[in-house]
Amino acid sequence: MAGSSTSEPDWRRLNRANWEERTALHLGPRGYDVTPHLAGRGRLDAIVEAEIGDVAGLSILHLQCHIGDDSVALAQRGAARVVGIDFSPAAIAAARDLAARCGLSDLRFVESDVLEAPAAMPEEEGRFDLVFTSWGTIGWLPDLDRWAAAIAFALRPGGRLYFADAHPACLIFDEAGQGGGGGFPGWFAPYLGRQFIPFEDAIDYADPSRPLANSATIVHLHPLSDILGALRRAGLRLDWLQEHARLTWAPFSGLVRDADGLFTWPDKPWLPLALSLVAVKN
Repeated sequence: MAGSSTSEPDWRRLNRANWEERTALHLGPRGYDVTPHLAGRGRLDAIVEAEIGDVAGLSILHLQCHIGDDSVALAQRGAARVVGIDFSPAAIAAARDLAARCGLSDLRFVESDVLEAPAAMPEEEGRFDLVFTSWGTIGWLPDLDRWAAAIAFALRPGGRLYFADAHPACLIFDEAGQGGGGGFPGWFAPYLGRQFIPFEDAIDYADPSRPLANSATIVHLHPLSDILGALRRAGLRLDWLQEHARLTWAPFSGLVRDADGLFTWPDKPWLPLALSLVAVKN
């Protein structure tokens, strides 16, 4: 486990290479199913669908949009304007292609690290009703104050952030960690460590059949207090927060799929797997 001496160029370079390779897999036959999007009926996952509410007529910024499937789904739910941002050139190219294939040529996609968003799109300051970011996002970012500042930059006064991701309490565990095994978690990382964590994983969650060559990444475990604190310092107030015993991917192989296709515990949900929140710009 590395300390804070790991340089920013290292984390960005390694993580971008990993996601460039993942993008090709996610466009393949065992990758993301965009058939509903091409039919004009793209859906979000069950947690987001239940919580995000009516987006008709809204201007939405989608952070870390990857191949744009959720960006397209938001547009197909009636959003007036959707802009996606991601640091992977391959993902941005795929997002633009998907939007075009869905007849949504007015969707805009910006190639940029989220932390650099204000510099990458200065003309978008205060233009969004909703900033949307979900599932596997802030763990790739080392600086939540800059993340929250980018959100505040984009939102109009009274605009809101919708955020959903793995629960930080879940992320301190790993199946290969101390005491883990048999499909269930063991201790992996200190909750309050706030460290750069080098991580090696050649298995892609969407297509485990093709090992990743760019398997080295650097991840960041952000405690809940750091997430909420960064948003507060950026001028956002918490509206609500929910914790969930299910998640859109399986961090432990012993999890099972529920009726909505999400992963959860086979019997008693003793560890939260996900959280979601809405925060409003003052």
